[in-house]
Amino acid sequence: MRHSSKLGLAAALGLALVASGPTQAADKHLTILMAVPDLAFPFFVHMIDEGKDEANKLGNIELIIGDGQRSSPKETADVEAAITKGVDGIVISPNDADALAPGLQEAVDAKVPVVTIDRRVNKVPGILGHVGADNVKGGQAQGELIEKLFPNGCTVMNLQGQSGSSPAIDRNKGLHDVLDKDKDKYKIVFEDTAGFDRAKGLSMTESALASMKTPPDVIVCANDDMALGALEALKARNLIGKVKLIGFDALPEALGQIKAGNMTATIEQMPGGQVKGALDTLVSFIREGKKPAQAVTLLTPIAITSDNLNQAERLNEVK
Repeated sequence: MRHSSKLGLAAALGLALVASGPTQAADKHLTILMAVPDLAFPFFVHMIDEGKDEANKLGNIELIIGDGQRSSPKETADVEAAITKGVDGIVISPNDADALAPGLQEAVDAKVPVVTIDRRVNKVPGILGHVGADNVKGGQAQGELIEKLFPNGCTVMNLQGQSGSSPAIDRNKGLHDVLDKDKDKYKIVFEDTAGFDRAKGLSMTESALASMKTPPDVIVCANDDMALGALEALKARNLIGKVKLIGFDALPEALGQIKAGNMTATIEQMPGGQVKGALDTLVSFIREGKKPAQAVTLLTPIAITSDNLNQAERLNEVK
């Protein structure tokens, strides 16, 4: 899933050649804030690494890294500090779409261009663009895989993501879009938020399994961290292979568990492609005045199983 060149990525993302913004010399030094919700999540560490790599390729760019520490006030403070510092632009995955809106509005009002990644903020007019995954389609991919695995129906345990985050909302919507079409066949027997957190995924799965007479046929999780927590609970009850386990994010650890036969699947949402597209969009606007052809670019996630592991962006990191 990795784009082989900046040109190919630009084409894939539909970057426009419309000059309608500030321009600077192509080699002028730029300072850009790249902020993510929490660097305790391996997913966001990978995003930052991909951002550093793309900044080096684009040249003469200093990335200021913002770690929101799962706190919207902290991430807002990082944005406000960047505005005060006079950064040339901001690439951000907001911890909470609504809570970050005022801070990002400050940036837009200060004429600092903003591109969001992974998580959208719809309440701020003037954001330059968004590059992310179509999380509704990602949730649908989970549901469609469940249908494929259990054509005659099954029981489902659903671990939802962080309340208020757009990926959690959209992934849950996509899953329900598919399974709710036939609720008699696909019965959700347990559903609650484990906050994208591995420890909560473990404890919630333990508690849910203890309360059930029979385990569910499948556990579906809104990210791999929760799935890996659920995996520990399944191991403790000798249910590996007996309960299907589906995650989301295609983390190397999850890919390794799929390869080993312990997890069933995960959803690849191309985080490297998201980050590169966002930085390319921002830098093209700052240096050349090029606006993106479309304000929102969504990459289509795919289900990764043992049959198509070679399509995972981070397969080379599996140990």
